[in-house]
Amino acid sequence: MAADKTQGWSGDSFDRYKEYRYCLSVNVIGFAYSAFQAYDLGYYMGTGKHVIRHHLRWHFNFFTDQALSYLLISASSSAATRVDDWQSNWGKDEFTVMATASIAMSFLAFVAFAASSVISGYNFCNRESI
Repeated sequence: MAADKTQGWSGDSFDRYKEYRYCLSVNVIGFAYSAFQAYDLGYYMGTGKHVIRHHLRWHFNFFTDQALSYLLISASSSAATRVDDWQSNWGKDEFTVMATASIAMSFLAFVAFAASSVISGYNFCNRESI
């Protein structure tokens, strides 16, 4: 999404539209959280301990997975609406094709976070046995 800039008279760029900035921001936050979770999993596999050993870790994982899922679907939907509006008014061009690809990846990230929130919800409800 950040690379979506075109030359020419319009000089469009993702940063000119708040919907695209919102989508990019939420995806960056989701990536950072996923990187932390991957690090925590690697640390756990290596040492047998989690990075966050507090009893509220289950709450944190569940809440963050849920929040990021909702934010991703919201950001993806708003960006998709902007692309649809653009295409209905001015037609398809390179800018909208790149934006559509970015939004598709954002929807895939939502699916991953939705699955993760189901898993973290299961772990949260069964944390006594883990």
